[in-house]
Amino acid sequence: MKKSELKEFLDEKVILYNNPKFIESDPIQIPHLFSKKEDIEIAGFLTAIISWGNRTMIIRNSLKMMELLDHSPHDFILNHQEKDLKSLENFVHRTFNYIDLQQFIKSLQHIYTNYGGLEKVLLIEDNSKTYQTAIHQFKKLFFEVEHQPRTQKHISDPLKNSAAKRINMFLRWMVRNDKAGVDFGIWKSHHPANLSCPLDVHSGNVARKLKLLLRKQNDWKAVAELDKNLRNLDKLDPVKYDFALFGLGVFEKF
Repeated sequence: MKKSELKEFLDEKVILYNNPKFIESDPIQIPHLFSKKEDIEIAGFLTAIISWGNRTMIIRNSLKMMELLDHSPHDFILNHQEKDLKSLENFVHRTFNYIDLQQFIKSLQHIYTNYGGLEKVLLIEDNSKTYQTAIHQFKKLFFEVEHQPRTQKHISDPLKNSAAKRINMFLRWMVRNDKAGVDFGIWKSHHPANLSCPLDVHSGNVARKLKLLLRKQNDWKAVAELDKNLRNLDKLDPVKYDFALFGLGVFEKF
């Protein structure tokens, strides 16, 4: 496919999948339950963090998390007492268990109390055009508070060549705003041009079939290669193509 044909093909798929119907079967439905900015971003972050495996299970367990946080995640994070964390003790999603959830609550309290919240701590501050260093720095701040080493594995580090799929997906949710009703676009200090595609098995396989990605592994080097090619198609909003790659992979078995 020529570049112009590929762009036309993918743009059509973006229109097909980037609309409110997409929300019904996607974990992004969880932050859509909220209207307050901090609730949206905290619900989105916690949902993104457990977004691996069966999508029905991801949605069910994300709803369970919101229930445990009294459907007011920001208020719970700021004002919880140690005894409130006891109520989380039955929570588990695959390898993310109640110990991890309790830690995430404490770390998020640290982020909102001392650093002004998730939008500020994930800002790109090194003049680069990607979130590679920003995510690395965020992980350092997140685990400044006392924590069990087991919990660190739930936040990836792109400087260690991780694709950081879940954080990149969360960033897409918060930063992109094309009025289609799916992504929120509530982080006005961030720029969609700097986003990276949340690279997983589906989007990676489709990208390789379309010759947008040659690298075999789904790691940060692959993310950088895909970034370059998607930015050639749309330099201001490259990650809109996540809808096309994901839709082709999951819904069309491309």
